[in-house]
Amino acid sequence: MVAADDGEEGALPMQAAIISRTGTISVGEIPDPEPGLGQVVVRVRACGVCEVDLLIADGEFASASYPVVPGHEFSGEIVELGPAVPRHWRVGDRVAVDPALPCGHCAACRSNNATECGQRGAIGESVNGAFAEYVAVPAANCYRLPALMTWEQGAMTEPASRALMGVRRFGVVAGQRSLVVGANATGLLVLQAQRLSGIDVSIVDPDPGLLALAMDLGANPISTDIAEVSGGKFDVVIDCTGDPEGMEGAFDAVHTDGRLLLFGTPHAGARTQLSRVPFNEQEAGVNHSMAVLNNFGLAMGLIESGAIQTDPLLTHALPLEEFDEALMLISGGIGLKLQVLPDFEVLTAEQLTEFGGPDV
Repeated sequence: MVAADDGEEGALPMQAAIISRTGTISVGEIPDPEPGLGQVVVRVRACGVCEVDLLIADGEFASASYPVVPGHEFSGEIVELGPAVPRHWRVGDRVAVDPALPCGHCAACRSNNATECGQRGAIGESVNGAFAEYVAVPAANCYRLPALMTWEQGAMTEPASRALMGVRRFGVVAGQRSLVVGANATGLLVLQAQRLSGIDVSIVDPDPGLLALAMDLGANPISTDIAEVSGGKFDVVIDCTGDPEGMEGAFDAVHTDGRLLLFGTPHAGARTQLSRVPFNEQEAGVNHSMAVLNNFGLAMGLIESGAIQTDPLLTHALPLEEFDEALMLISGGIGLKLQVLPDFEVLTAEQLTEFGGPDV
């Protein structure tokens, strides 16, 4: 049993957000997690909400198992050690957790290509995740938080690592021109990841407030309309919207021998019309990226150093009992990055005032 705040044994089941089946969401009591072999129990301090959580709630994420507690972008404190956990882990250690759960034994895993693992799962999808007070996770998936990194920054490590993976997969080099479609949280992380390599990044979004933030983070030029971006077509175009219109515009903006990365998460019913694209002249490489793959520690270090800024992207903090409201905000496109804080009440009024980036 996980210890309660006052140091005594907790008697009540923990609170968690539960998706029992498609479209059925509740916050209620479930048993405290028990750590298995090589696992630790983490007290969740911050967990980010993203489009994947919305797709799981809507039944549009094929790998999700129901019922499930979602939540895969999180940080917290180790409160219990299971058997065979390496000795360098201690109760009280602050960690962020890589949610990927490849089997580790198949040919794909052995060749460092875990995204092709046929038995691959993920925390918050195939097993219970972190929209809860506590979660059991493999100790091997834990990364120690630097002393000055906040819980909220720690929970941003997972989306930052995905942005790094997408950029590194493309092998972009200094001097190339890139266009990011969508100044959402993903787009602004992708922007920063490319700027680390000396890439000239333009960004398009209909929201002038988000474009102002993008400019502060290094984008130049910026535009509300993809047709108004000057300088011709781009070596690399990355769509971060998952919107059919955005993807079509991204395809039109890339060089015939350039590279197009689809980074957004489209809904199951989304369809893209590319009939107007002259495919006989188009040799652009098209790829999709959702993987973390060996970038988690690197992303954490870049956040710690300030090379990747996450604080300006955080616009909403909600308590666990308002998880359904968090999904509604994501569905409505309100805000940039939302996080659920199970210990929401411990935030001071000053922290809440300072939480967040642009007023969106």
